[in-house]
Amino acid sequence: MHFLPSRYLLAFVFLLHAVVGVYVGLSVDEAHYLLYAQHPALSYFDHPPLVGWVQWPLVELLAPVGLIRLLAGLLWVATALLVQRLAMALSLRSGGDSAHAQHAGWWALLALAASPILHVLGLALLPDTLLMALTAALMLQTLRLMDAAKLASRRDWLLLGVLLGLAGLAKYTAIFAALAVGFCLLWAHGWRLLRQPWLWVCTLLAIAMVTPVLIWNAQNHWISFVYQAQHGAGGAWRASHVLRFALLQLLAFGPLLLWGLLSLRMGQRAIAPLLAFGVVPLAILSFMAGGGSSLPHWGAPAWVAFAPFAALGLAGSWQAGAWRRWLLGGLLALQVAACAALLGLMLSAGQPWFAGKASNPFADLHGWDAAGLRARALARDHGLTAMAVQNWTLGSRTGWYARQYTVHVLQARYDQFDIWSGDLKPDTGVLLLDWSMMPYAPPVGAQGFRSCDLLDKLETVRWGTRIAHFSFYRCIGWQGAPKASPK
Repeated sequence: MHFLPSRYLLAFVFLLHAVVGVYVGLSVDEAHYLLYAQHPALSYFDHPPLVGWVQWPLVELLAPVGLIRLLAGLLWVATALLVQRLAMALSLRSGGDSAHAQHAGWWALLALAASPILHVLGLALLPDTLLMALTAALMLQTLRLMDAAKLASRRDWLLLGVLLGLAGLAKYTAIFAALAVGFCLLWAHGWRLLRQPWLWVCTLLAIAMVTPVLIWNAQNHWISFVYQAQHGAGGAWRASHVLRFALLQLLAFGPLLLWGLLSLRMGQRAIAPLLAFGVVPLAILSFMAGGGSSLPHWGAPAWVAFAPFAALGLAGSWQAGAWRRWLLGGLLALQVAACAALLGLMLSAGQPWFAGKASNPFADLHGWDAAGLRARALARDHGLTAMAVQNWTLGSRTGWYARQYTVHVLQARYDQFDIWSGDLKPDTGVLLLDWSMMPYAPPVGAQGFRSCDLLDKLETVRWGTRIAHFSFYRCIGWQGAPKASPK
């Protein structure tokens, strides 16, 4: 069967992400990590610093969002190329010939390109975007070091240390990948691995690279680790939450990868340990989901790790018979349609299915740039030097699009905004922004402002349809108590 050359598929997906990135506003998390870049630091309250560091040069140069988003697109391409290379290497190590390896590499690219949630991560630069690329790179480097002939290679050990350090700077769940690296190398070499001096050099290098996170936390009462421990614990554990998480994973990443894994015939015991890069994080995230604390996109690095193995199964399934080809073609068509629908809904702000609904999940991708401009003009006209919102999810977009102003989050919890902005001082006046998709009553009273007056409203209209509206208040005389910082 003739396949479209890989470079054309990669170029199409990259251009698709680039175009959508120009016409869709920032998501909550995406804006939050751009604020990281605006406030350079050794680390941050909820995540390590790499997601902010890599965006800092473009943010400093005042690059438009469409240009900044190309970083996520390039990381998606890098991830796809690494997974393709892994699939080909696994095919060859499993006894396949060159033609089978090429076939497996193509299916690896196709499975990633047809995975709906990965398009979001190829559009928005999140810690998971970084970690999925680093996970694929770590797998490839671990596979090299599982070869006894490479065990004494200084270059390979140093590269592994750098990759582990970068992963640790990307997201705390990189510890799962580190555990998988250790498991694979011990499987391949046994306990004699511990006598290899370059192993310890690699370990020290990785630890040295993540010292900014440790230094920042030591200076800030270890708040990141406390927060992550509480966040990971979640609430009461329920099996129904795990089942819901499993269903969301299937919808988010598509059944094609799962079918590939189920069709896999492992031809060589030596490559089986690499499955730990997917099994370990997905098992832990599934358990965490029982407490209600796992989000669908957190599984992206795990599914990227599964992708080269799934590609072997898909390549074998395609060659096994006509009915399997029809099945794979059907699954692929469904996933491509899901990807197109997802990107279309993002562009249209949920039209036609979600427009006008209070639960429209795509409404918050539009209107925030205009709201930021209006907020800045109103604050300037009324002599206000700060802004406020009542939830951190409102604060991230306000903080980015009206970034000349300090933004205070009035929500009771202590978070990154309190580190950036500090407590709102008594008797302070602010411009308060409210959004109709997450409305709050103006906080007037003993623990709020003395008064709040409506200044203006701004409607968000997308393709002729009213999606939501913003309200802007002049609030004066803050009377709330300071938030208690961690001790």
